[in-house]
Amino acid sequence: MSGENFVFNIVNGVYKKTIKLFVNPYKKAGYNWLEVRKLKNLPDHTLQTVKLFGRNFSFTSRDEFIHSLKEIFIEEIYKQRLNAKPYIIDCGANIGVSVIYLKRLFPDAKIIAFEPDELNFDLLKKNIQSFHFDNVELRKEAIWKENTQLSFVNTGSLMSKIEEKTAAENTTTVKATRLKDLMIQNIDFLKIDIEGAEYQVLKDIEENLHFVHNMFIEYHGTFEQNNELNEILQMISNKGFQYYLKHALDKHPVPFVRIPSVDYDVQLNIFCFRK
Repeated sequence: MSGENFVFNIVNGVYKKTIKLFVNPYKKAGYNWLEVRKLKNLPDHTLQTVKLFGRNFSFTSRDEFIHSLKEIFIEEIYKQRLNAKPYIIDCGANIGVSVIYLKRLFPDAKIIAFEPDELNFDLLKKNIQSFHFDNVELRKEAIWKENTQLSFVNTGSLMSKIEEKTAAENTTTVKATRLKDLMIQNIDFLKIDIEGAEYQVLKDIEENLHFVHNMFIEYHGTFEQNNELNEILQMISNKGFQYYLKHALDKHPVPFVRIPSVDYDVQLNIFCFRK
């Protein structure tokens, strides 16, 4: 490498890092640089209320809120073109960031949002009421393959989930709703983020997927469940969807050096859309 190229690379690298310091990607979420710094320095795991697009928004996990802002408002993983009054089902609405994004994108949308975690649902209800949205139905229910009662691990976080095998800490009984029963009309967007229950739910709704235009699946699984992932991908292809896969975590796994303590080896965002 010549001296001139070496100097150019150094200057170019410094320039890019300097620009990065002053670029504020959170502008899409309505935050300036100073507000982002304040947000990142809030105490974690305590109830906080901040402004989001001029409205009160409450959360308990600072890091999860920042992650959701980044994924939903900055990367815009749910950005799409739909009709002016789309029908949307949000399975796993958490504390409402996805609902707020979708209602800002489609103000006249009808949204049914499911969230079984008790703390998350209380925050979801509070946050959606703060925005005064019309045509948003909130249901404190788990999405499942049948109408029943299920054991559910309440963590008050993005990792709350159905627990079928063992009685874990913070387990309660929740109402479970069969998603297939709702799929009797055209659904413009179906979001499925249900922490490991997606395979069984998708198998149950397979014959009704023709009602769905766009679908988002956050897949959670272990390497031993790769056959289930293969089935899901084959299923959505057979139902006329094209799909795109994106890793769902900021930290990528290292399969050759597996860490057994991690709940899921594979966590993928699967974007499903019609040809």
